[in-house]
Amino acid sequence: MILALWAQTSLVAQEKAVSSLRTAVSVQFIGCKSDGQVGPQEAPRGTTISVPISLGAAQKLAYYSAFGEGVGVLAPRGWYCFGTYGSSGSALLVSPQPIDTASMFSTWDGLSGPIIGVSNWEGGSSGRFQVAEIIARVFPAYEEFATRVMEEGLGRPSKFGPYPKDALTYKGKTVVEYRTPAQADGLGTHLWLKKNGSSIDGVAILTGQTPDLTLLSVRLPPELSGLTSIIVHQVERDAERDRK
Repeated sequence: MILALWAQTSLVAQEKAVSSLRTAVSVQFIGCKSDGQVGPQEAPRGTTISVPISLGAAQKLAYYSAFGEGVGVLAPRGWYCFGTYGSSGSALLVSPQPIDTASMFSTWDGLSGPIIGVSNWEGGSSGRFQVAEIIARVFPAYEEFATRVMEEGLGRPSKFGPYPKDALTYKGKTVVEYRTPAQADGLGTHLWLKKNGSSIDGVAILTGQTPDLTLLSVRLPPELSGLTSIIVHQVERDAERDRK
């Protein structure tokens, strides 16, 4: 009886795995130029990348990366992209409009239109200040890290507790999806996006022992809003892959 039950459970698991493989489709790979600590970098080359999304979604999306296949974000086809990098980590912006790259290193105050921004901050470097700020907001299990970094006195003082208007959905102690409402400050406006009349969705993810942080912010035009959850879930899958 136990053996039969195990066999049935195993079969179900195998069927799910096969089903998952069948739903993986190829999407266009778009290499993005970047600039940072050691100067401008050319866009990485690629043709396609396989992701487990529907064929309909794949026809509307591409995988953008400034740092090589497997490190990037899904975004609508035909958008512009640009990456930044340094000792603290890296970031990638994707927008339907050309990105003012010159202001990113001088008078940058964020983008107010549709935009996708994903940042990867290293907790063992100067990126720890960004990591600590987000931990203080939404990862209470790692509060000790945020407090220790704050006591260094080199970054902005961390404010503990969620942004008042953010809606948070915890997927575990290291993953939290969020929505920052229109005209509100929150995780969505923490770095790359300025508040405007549209809400911002995304996810914050901690990985590794350090820990490191991935922060995604997505604000799509209304006609493409149905793609938001697909973009968020792919970033979560990428982070899960990197944990292994």
